Amino acid sequence: MLPDRCSVKEKGRDCVNPPEFVISVTEKDDEYMVGVTCQKHKDRVSEKLIILQNESKIPKGKIKFSELKSVGTDCVRSDPDDLIQL
Repeated sequence: MLPDRCSVKEKGRDCVNPPEFVISVTEKDDEYMVGVTCQKHKDRVSEKLIILQNESKIPKGKIKFSELKSVGTDCVRSDPDDLIQL
């Protein structure tokens, strides 16, 4: 399960954009998920991760942005009799 919003905060407020990329750091044979981001914040997140790597706060591997793909399904179906009218 992924967050429904970008992981970035601007001026103390959460970004309202949906995530477009999963951010991970690959070091040797291990890959660590760092968060999710939108296209608008991709460069800013990359810069911040480089700073954190230089401070040894996260592994110094390759920063990877994997594009999220929407998946639709119709496997969840409801019966009209199950709906509650308010």
